[in-house]
Amino acid sequence: MGQFPTTSPLPAPMLHQKKIAVVMPAYRAEKTLEDCYRAIPHDVVDTVLLVDDASDDATAAVAQRLGICTHLHPRNRGYGGNQKTCYTLALQAGADIVVMLHPDYQYEPRLITAMAAMIASDVYDVVLGSRILGKTALAGGMPRYKYVANRVLTLLQNILVGSKLSEFHTGYRAFSRRTLETLPLLANSDDFVFDNQMLVQALAFDLRLGEISCPTKYFPEASSINFRRSLRYGLSVLSTSVVYRLWKWKLVRPRFLSSEPQWRLSSEAALQ
Repeated sequence: MGQFPTTSPLPAPMLHQKKIAVVMPAYRAEKTLEDCYRAIPHDVVDTVLLVDDASDDATAAVAQRLGICTHLHPRNRGYGGNQKTCYTLALQAGADIVVMLHPDYQYEPRLITAMAAMIASDVYDVVLGSRILGKTALAGGMPRYKYVANRVLTLLQNILVGSKLSEFHTGYRAFSRRTLETLPLLANSDDFVFDNQMLVQALAFDLRLGEISCPTKYFPEASSINFRRSLRYGLSVLSTSVVYRLWKWKLVRPRFLSSEPQWRLSSEAALQ
């Protein structure tokens, strides 16, 4: 497709005339970032934004060498805090569709085209790259205990929130601009449970969720959380789903399910 003149912060749109931004929440990703970045389908992606969460390695230097638009956190804000900055930057850049891709190269970047197209076609508001669909998780090296935990937690969450997702715990996601401007993301945790809260919010706000099968690969350089943090994450996930159920029954009014505009991201927000 030819290039069209534009005065926006992003290059000319390449997919259904939608501007596609890939955001990469990064922490200690210097060993995997370049391979991951080069696998991105740049023919459909308008811009790549990386937020380095105060890494103590050369993540930011590698990103800048590759020409990635890079934002540095002066202090570590956590995985959820990193995403808040990622999405704010994407909104400021004028993105219509935002795909979150971990720079540890666990997920297949070439699926960005398909995920973004599912949103660009106005069929879905949120698209998840599921490691469970297609039965590739164990083949890709996912530890068996993590696979079992993923399946059990997803089953319990589907029951509690009334959904039928194959996986609640993938870190590979695509969002419409409307999604990022609608959900009260500022009310979410700055820790790993942010991802789960975001999906529960999408369900609470009646957004359209879709999934696509995504192969995964586990290797020493890929990021992972230890057993203790995994346990804490699991308990937080279940708590999030229980609170959602209580909210549906009008027994509680949690902040992360609030419709008040003060908890929404703003493209005008100042970043640290």
